Amino acid sequence: MSATDRVQARSTMSVQTRETSIPEARVPSSFRPSSFRPSSFKPKRVVVAINPSASFGATRAVGPAVVQTLRAMGHDVTSLQEPDYESLLRTARAAVKSKPDGFIVVGGDGMVNLGTNLVAGTKVPLGIIPSGTGNDMARSLGLPHDNTEAAVVALGEALQNPPRIIDAARIAYTDDETGQPAERWFACALSAGFDSTANERANLMHHPKGASRYLIALAIELVKLKPYHYTLTLDGTERTIDANLVSIGNGVSIGGGMKITPDAELDDGLLDVLIVRPLSRINFVRIFPSVFKGEHVRHPKVSIERAKNVRIAGEGVIIYADGERVGRAPVDVQVVPGALRVLAATPAQA
Repeated sequence: MSATDRVQARSTMSVQTRETSIPEARVPSSFRPSSFRPSSFKPKRVVVAINPSASFGATRAVGPAVVQTLRAMGHDVTSLQEPDYESLLRTARAAVKSKPDGFIVVGGDGMVNLGTNLVAGTKVPLGIIPSGTGNDMARSLGLPHDNTEAAVVALGEALQNPPRIIDAARIAYTDDETGQPAERWFACALSAGFDSTANERANLMHHPKGASRYLIALAIELVKLKPYHYTLTLDGTERTIDANLVSIGNGVSIGGGMKITPDAELDDGLLDVLIVRPLSRINFVRIFPSVFKGEHVRHPKVSIERAKNVRIAGEGVIIYADGERVGRAPVDVQVVPGALRVLAATPAQA
Protein backbone atom coordinates (compact mmCIF):
# COMPACT_ATOMS: atom_id res chain seq x y z
CA MET A 1 0.00 0.00 0.00
CA SER A 2 1.33 3.44 -0.89
CA ALA A 3 2.58 5.94 1.63
CA THR A 4 -0.62 7.91 1.23
CA ASP A 5 -2.78 4.83 1.70
CA ARG A 6 -0.95 4.03 4.89
CA VAL A 7 -2.08 7.19 6.63
CA GLN A 8 -3.53 6.06 9.89
CA ALA A 9 -7.25 6.39 10.35
CA ARG A 10 -8.38 8.50 13.27
CA SER A 11 -11.33 6.38 14.19
CA THR A 12 -11.71 3.98 17.10
CA MET A 13 -12.67 1.16 14.79
CA SER A 14 -12.46 -2.31 16.29
CA VAL A 15 -9.68 -4.60 15.14
CA GLN A 16 -11.99 -7.22 13.67
CA THR A 17 -15.74 -7.08 13.46
CA ARG A 18 -18.66 -9.04 12.13
CA GLU A 19 -21.03 -6.12 12.52
CA THR A 20 -21.54 -2.95 10.51
CA SER A 21 -23.44 0.20 11.37
CA ILE A 22 -24.19 1.17 7.77
CA PRO A 23 -27.96 1.66 7.61
CA GLU A 24 -30.10 -0.42 5.30
CA ALA A 25 -30.92 2.67 3.22
CA ARG A 26 -27.33 2.82 1.99
CA VAL A 27 -27.55 -0.57 0.30
CA PRO A 28 -28.95 0.07 -3.21
CA SER A 29 -32.04 -1.84 -4.24
CA SER A 30 -30.09 -3.54 -7.03
CA PHE A 31 -28.07 -5.30 -4.30
CA ARG A 32 -31.09 -7.13 -2.87
CA PRO A 33 -30.41 -10.81 -2.23
CA SER A 34 -33.41 -12.01 -4.24
CA SER A 35 -31.46 -11.62 -7.49
CA PHE A 36 -28.62 -13.75 -6.12
CA ARG A 37 -30.64 -16.71 -4.93
CA PRO A 38 -30.98 -19.17 -7.78
CA SER A 39 -31.85 -22.72 -6.78
CA SER A 40 -28.16 -23.62 -7.07
CA PHE A 41 -27.04 -20.82 -4.72
CA LYS A 42 -24.33 -21.87 -2.28
CA PRO A 43 -23.41 -19.58 0.61
CA LYS A 44 -19.69 -18.96 0.96
CA ARG A 45 -17.39 -18.11 3.82
CA VAL A 46 -15.48 -14.97 2.84
CA VAL A 47 -13.14 -12.43 4.40
CA VAL A 48 -13.45 -8.77 3.40
CA ALA A 49 -10.43 -6.51 4.00
CA ILE A 50 -11.11 -2.79 3.84
CA ASN A 51 -8.51 -0.14 3.00
CA PRO A 52 -7.64 1.59 6.31
CA SER A 53 -7.30 5.04 4.73
CA ALA A 54 -10.86 4.77 3.39
CA SER A 55 -12.21 5.10 6.94
CA PHE A 56 -12.07 8.90 6.61
CA GLY A 57 -12.09 9.36 2.83
CA ALA A 58 -14.78 9.83 0.24
CA THR A 59 -15.16 6.06 -0.12
CA ARG A 60 -15.48 5.32 3.60
CA ALA A 61 -19.00 3.88 3.23
CA VAL A 62 -18.07 1.44 0.46
CA GLY A 63 -16.42 -1.27 2.56
CA PRO A 64 -19.14 -1.58 5.21
CA ALA A 65 -21.83 -1.49 2.52
CA VAL A 66 -20.10 -4.32 0.64
CA VAL A 67 -19.94 -6.38 3.84
CA GLN A 68 -23.61 -5.76 4.54
CA THR A 69 -24.56 -6.65 0.98
CA LEU A 70 -22.63 -9.92 0.97
CA ARG A 71 -24.36 -10.89 4.19
CA ALA A 72 -27.71 -10.01 2.70
CA MET A 73 -26.89 -12.37 -0.16
CA GLY A 74 -26.50 -15.15 2.39
CA HIS A 75 -22.73 -15.38 2.74
CA ASP A 76 -20.78 -15.80 5.99
CA VAL A 77 -18.64 -12.67 6.08
CA THR A 78 -15.73 -11.70 8.31
CA SER A 79 -15.00 -8.00 8.01
CA LEU A 80 -11.47 -6.74 8.65
CA GLN A 81 -11.34 -3.05 9.50
CA GLU A 82 -8.09 -1.81 10.98
CA PRO A 83 -6.67 1.61 11.85
CA ASP A 84 -3.46 1.08 9.84
CA TYR A 85 -1.86 -1.06 7.17
CA GLU A 86 0.37 -3.09 9.47
CA SER A 87 -2.54 -4.14 11.68
CA LEU A 88 -4.61 -5.06 8.64
CA LEU A 89 -1.79 -7.14 7.21
CA ARG A 90 -1.42 -9.02 10.48
CA THR A 91 -5.11 -9.86 10.90
CA ALA A 92 -5.56 -10.59 7.19
CA ARG A 93 -2.68 -13.07 7.22
CA ALA A 94 -4.32 -14.93 10.09
CA ALA A 95 -7.68 -14.88 8.31
CA VAL A 96 -6.24 -16.35 5.11
CA LYS A 97 -4.79 -19.25 7.11
CA SER A 98 -8.38 -20.30 7.88
CA LYS A 99 -8.78 -21.05 4.13
CA PRO A 100 -11.92 -19.03 3.36
CA ASP A 101 -13.80 -19.42 0.09
CA GLY A 102 -12.64 -15.95 -0.87
CA PHE A 103 -10.40 -13.14 0.35
CA ILE A 104 -11.95 -9.90 -0.87
CA VAL A 105 -10.21 -6.54 -0.86
CA VAL A 106 -12.03 -3.21 -0.97
CA GLY A 107 -9.76 -0.44 -2.23
CA GLY A 108 -7.31 0.32 -5.00
CA ASP A 109 -4.29 -1.44 -6.44
CA GLY A 110 -2.45 -1.18 -3.14
CA MET A 111 -5.10 -3.38 -1.54
CA VAL A 112 -4.95 -5.74 -4.51
CA ASN A 113 -1.20 -6.02 -3.92
CA LEU A 114 -1.81 -6.79 -0.25
CA GLY A 115 -4.24 -9.53 -1.22
CA THR A 116 -1.94 -10.91 -3.90
CA ASN A 117 0.91 -11.25 -1.42
CA LEU A 118 -1.35 -13.12 0.99
CA VAL A 119 -3.02 -15.59 -1.37
CA ALA A 120 -0.59 -16.13 -4.28
CA GLY A 121 0.44 -19.76 -4.35
CA THR A 122 -2.58 -20.83 -2.29
CA LYS A 123 -6.03 -22.06 -3.25
CA VAL A 124 -7.75 -19.06 -1.68
CA PRO A 125 -9.21 -16.89 -4.47
CA LEU A 126 -8.83 -13.11 -4.45
CA GLY A 127 -11.90 -10.92 -4.91
CA ILE A 128 -11.71 -7.23 -5.79
CA ILE A 129 -14.14 -4.39 -5.13
CA PRO A 130 -12.26 -1.49 -6.75
CA SER A 131 -12.58 1.84 -4.97
CA GLY A 132 -9.14 3.38 -5.43
CA THR A 133 -7.74 5.98 -7.80
CA GLY A 134 -6.26 3.66 -10.43
CA ASN A 135 -7.94 0.26 -10.17
CA ASP A 136 -5.68 -1.10 -12.89
CA MET A 137 -5.87 -4.75 -11.87
CA ALA A 138 -9.66 -4.57 -11.99
CA ARG A 139 -9.37 -3.09 -15.49
CA SER A 140 -7.06 -5.89 -16.60
CA LEU A 141 -9.51 -8.49 -15.29
CA GLY A 142 -12.44 -6.83 -17.03
CA LEU A 143 -14.15 -6.03 -13.71
CA PRO A 144 -16.31 -2.93 -13.27
CA HIS A 145 -13.73 -0.42 -12.04
CA ASP A 146 -15.84 2.71 -11.59
CA ASN A 147 -19.17 1.32 -10.41
CA THR A 148 -19.29 -0.29 -6.98
CA GLU A 149 -22.77 -1.73 -7.44
CA ALA A 150 -21.74 -3.46 -10.66
CA ALA A 151 -18.55 -4.73 -9.00
CA VAL A 152 -20.53 -6.33 -6.17
CA VAL A 153 -22.94 -7.91 -8.64
CA ALA A 154 -19.95 -9.36 -10.53
CA LEU A 155 -18.44 -10.61 -7.28
CA GLY A 156 -21.71 -12.27 -6.28
CA GLU A 157 -21.81 -14.12 -9.57
CA ALA A 158 -18.13 -15.09 -9.38
CA LEU A 159 -18.62 -16.60 -5.93
CA GLN A 160 -20.98 -19.12 -7.50
CA ASN A 161 -18.48 -20.19 -10.15
CA PRO A 162 -14.96 -21.66 -10.16
CA PRO A 163 -12.28 -18.98 -9.79
CA ARG A 164 -10.29 -17.78 -12.75
CA ILE A 165 -6.67 -18.92 -12.61
CA ILE A 166 -4.05 -16.38 -13.70
CA ASP A 167 -0.31 -15.82 -13.47
CA ALA A 168 1.46 -13.73 -10.88
CA ALA A 169 5.04 -12.45 -10.76
CA ARG A 170 7.50 -13.00 -7.94
CA ILE A 171 10.14 -10.38 -7.20
CA ALA A 172 13.48 -11.09 -5.51
CA TYR A 173 15.07 -7.92 -4.16
CA THR A 174 17.00 -6.44 -1.25
CA ASP A 175 14.87 -4.91 1.48
CA ASP A 176 15.67 -1.20 1.94
CA GLU A 177 15.22 -1.29 5.71
CA THR A 178 16.92 -4.56 6.64
CA GLY A 179 19.41 -4.96 3.82
CA GLN A 180 18.36 -8.60 3.62
CA PRO A 181 17.14 -10.59 0.61
CA ALA A 182 13.36 -10.52 0.31
CA GLU A 183 10.56 -11.68 -1.96
CA ARG A 184 7.14 -10.35 -2.82
CA TRP A 185 4.49 -10.75 -5.51
CA PHE A 186 2.72 -8.48 -7.94
CA ALA A 187 -0.32 -9.12 -10.08
CA CYS A 188 -0.51 -6.28 -12.59
CA ALA A 189 2.64 -4.30 -13.33
CA LEU A 190 6.13 -3.34 -12.21
CA SER A 191 7.72 0.04 -12.97
CA ALA A 192 11.41 0.91 -13.10
CA GLY A 193 12.46 4.37 -14.24
CA PHE A 194 10.59 7.56 -15.02
CA ASP A 195 7.18 6.08 -14.17
CA SER A 196 8.32 4.71 -10.81
CA THR A 197 9.93 8.05 -9.93
CA ALA A 198 6.62 9.74 -10.71
CA ASN A 199 4.84 7.16 -8.57
CA GLU A 200 7.18 7.93 -5.70
CA ARG A 201 6.46 11.64 -6.00
CA ALA A 202 2.69 11.04 -6.22
CA ASN A 203 2.75 9.00 -3.03
CA LEU A 204 4.38 11.89 -1.19
CA MET A 205 1.76 14.37 -2.39
CA HIS A 206 -1.32 15.01 -0.26
CA HIS A 207 -3.23 16.96 -2.91
CA PRO A 208 -5.00 16.66 -5.21
CA LYS A 209 -6.91 13.45 -4.57
CA GLY A 210 -7.61 10.88 -7.25
CA ALA A 211 -5.86 9.94 -10.48
CA SER A 212 -4.97 13.56 -11.26
CA ARG A 213 -2.32 13.41 -8.53
CA TYR A 214 -0.33 10.89 -10.56
CA LEU A 215 -0.64 13.00 -13.71
CA ILE A 216 0.65 16.07 -11.86
CA ALA A 217 3.55 14.03 -10.50
CA LEU A 218 4.35 12.93 -14.05
CA ALA A 219 4.39 16.56 -15.20
CA ILE A 220 6.76 17.56 -12.38
CA GLU A 221 9.14 14.67 -13.07
CA LEU A 222 9.05 15.45 -16.79
CA VAL A 223 11.04 18.60 -16.11
CA LYS A 224 13.87 16.37 -14.86
CA LEU A 225 13.48 13.72 -17.55
CA LYS A 226 16.69 11.82 -18.17
CA PRO A 227 17.62 8.33 -19.37
CA TYR A 228 18.72 5.59 -17.00
CA HIS A 229 21.53 3.18 -17.79
CA TYR A 230 20.11 -0.33 -17.40
CA THR A 231 21.53 -3.78 -17.42
CA LEU A 232 18.56 -5.80 -18.58
CA THR A 233 18.46 -9.59 -18.68
CA LEU A 234 15.60 -11.41 -20.37
CA ASP A 235 15.56 -15.21 -20.01
CA GLY A 236 19.32 -15.27 -19.51
CA THR A 237 20.27 -12.87 -22.31
CA GLU A 238 21.95 -9.78 -20.86
CA ARG A 239 22.38 -6.40 -22.49
CA THR A 240 22.95 -2.79 -21.45
CA ILE A 241 20.62 -0.07 -22.66
CA ASP A 242 19.81 3.57 -22.05
CA ALA A 243 16.09 4.16 -21.59
CA ASN A 244 13.65 6.53 -19.92
CA LEU A 245 11.84 3.60 -18.40
CA VAL A 246 11.44 -0.15 -18.29
CA SER A 247 8.15 -1.64 -17.14
CA ILE A 248 6.94 -5.20 -16.77
CA GLY A 249 3.30 -5.98 -17.41
CA ASN A 250 1.39 -9.06 -16.35
CA GLY A 251 -1.72 -6.93 -16.75
CA VAL A 252 -2.35 -4.13 -19.21
CA SER A 253 -2.22 -0.76 -17.46
CA ILE A 254 -0.87 1.47 -14.71
CA GLY A 255 -1.82 4.90 -13.40
CA GLY A 256 -5.57 4.56 -13.93
CA GLY A 257 -5.76 3.25 -17.49
CA MET A 258 -2.41 3.96 -19.13
CA LYS A 259 -2.10 0.86 -21.31
CA ILE A 260 1.64 0.41 -21.12
CA THR A 261 1.53 -3.24 -22.23
CA PRO A 262 -1.72 -3.31 -24.22
CA ASP A 263 -1.40 -6.91 -25.43
CA ALA A 264 -0.41 -8.47 -22.12
CA GLU A 265 -2.37 -11.54 -21.08
CA LEU A 266 -2.83 -12.59 -17.49
CA ASP A 267 -2.59 -16.30 -18.17
CA ASP A 268 -0.04 -16.78 -20.97
CA GLY A 269 2.92 -17.65 -18.74
CA LEU A 270 4.87 -14.63 -20.00
CA LEU A 271 5.70 -11.10 -18.87
CA ASP A 272 5.50 -8.18 -21.32
CA VAL A 273 8.56 -5.94 -20.96
CA LEU A 274 8.14 -2.35 -22.12
CA ILE A 275 11.26 -0.40 -23.03
CA VAL A 276 11.12 3.32 -23.85
CA ARG A 277 14.42 4.46 -25.33
CA PRO A 278 15.59 8.03 -24.58
CA LEU A 279 13.12 10.68 -25.71
CA SER A 280 13.29 14.44 -25.55
CA ARG A 281 10.75 16.17 -23.32
CA ILE A 282 8.85 17.39 -26.37
CA ASN A 283 8.65 13.92 -27.90
CA PHE A 284 7.69 12.41 -24.56
CA VAL A 285 4.82 14.87 -24.25
CA ARG A 286 3.73 14.11 -27.80
CA ILE A 287 3.68 10.36 -27.28
CA PHE A 288 2.15 10.40 -23.79
CA PRO A 289 -1.56 10.78 -24.73
CA SER A 290 -1.34 7.70 -26.96
CA VAL A 291 -0.55 5.44 -24.00
CA PHE A 292 -4.19 5.58 -22.87
CA LYS A 293 -5.13 3.73 -26.05
CA GLY A 294 -2.00 1.58 -26.13
CA GLU A 295 -0.89 3.25 -29.34
CA HIS A 296 2.50 4.35 -27.99
CA VAL A 297 3.86 0.99 -29.13
CA ARG A 298 3.89 2.34 -32.70
CA HIS A 299 6.66 4.79 -31.86
CA PRO A 300 10.14 3.68 -33.03
CA LYS A 301 11.64 4.36 -29.59
CA VAL A 302 9.12 2.05 -27.88
CA SER A 303 9.42 -1.72 -27.87
CA ILE A 304 7.82 -4.64 -26.03
CA GLU A 305 9.46 -8.01 -25.52
CA ARG A 306 8.21 -11.11 -23.72
CA ALA A 307 10.07 -13.25 -21.19
CA LYS A 308 9.56 -15.59 -18.26
CA ASN A 309 12.43 -14.23 -16.21
CA VAL A 310 13.58 -10.61 -16.08
CA ARG A 311 16.44 -8.97 -14.21
CA ILE A 312 16.58 -5.18 -13.99
CA ALA A 313 19.72 -3.48 -12.71
CA GLY A 314 20.74 0.16 -12.88
CA GLU A 315 22.07 2.87 -10.63
CA GLY A 316 19.38 5.05 -9.10
CA VAL A 317 16.49 2.97 -10.47
CA ILE A 318 13.55 2.79 -8.06
CA ILE A 319 11.18 -0.17 -8.33
CA TYR A 320 7.42 -0.03 -7.82
CA ALA A 321 4.97 -2.91 -8.26
CA ASP A 322 1.18 -2.48 -8.33
CA GLY A 323 1.78 1.07 -7.15
CA GLU A 324 3.73 -0.10 -4.09
CA ARG A 325 7.36 0.72 -3.41
CA VAL A 326 9.57 -2.36 -3.58
CA GLY A 327 13.02 -0.80 -3.28
CA ARG A 328 15.96 -0.13 -5.55
CA ALA A 329 17.35 -2.14 -8.42
CA PRO A 330 18.56 -4.78 -8.96
CA VAL A 331 15.50 -6.99 -8.92
CA ASP A 332 14.81 -10.42 -10.36
CA VAL A 333 11.28 -11.04 -11.59
CA GLN A 334 9.84 -14.44 -12.43
CA VAL A 335 6.39 -15.21 -13.78
CA VAL A 336 4.67 -18.05 -11.93
CA PRO A 337 1.96 -19.51 -14.16
CA GLY A 338 -1.35 -20.16 -12.42
CA ALA A 339 -0.15 -18.77 -9.08
CA LEU A 340 -3.23 -16.65 -8.44
CA ARG A 341 -6.93 -17.50 -8.27
CA VAL A 342 -9.30 -14.59 -8.72
CA LEU A 343 -13.04 -14.15 -8.37
CA ALA A 344 -13.65 -12.95 -11.91
CA ALA A 345 -15.17 -14.31 -15.09
CA THR A 346 -12.87 -15.72 -17.74
CA PRO A 347 -12.69 -13.69 -20.98
CA ALA A 348 -14.99 -16.26 -22.61
CA GLN A 349 -17.59 -15.82 -19.84
CA ALA A 350 -17.40 -12.01 -19.73
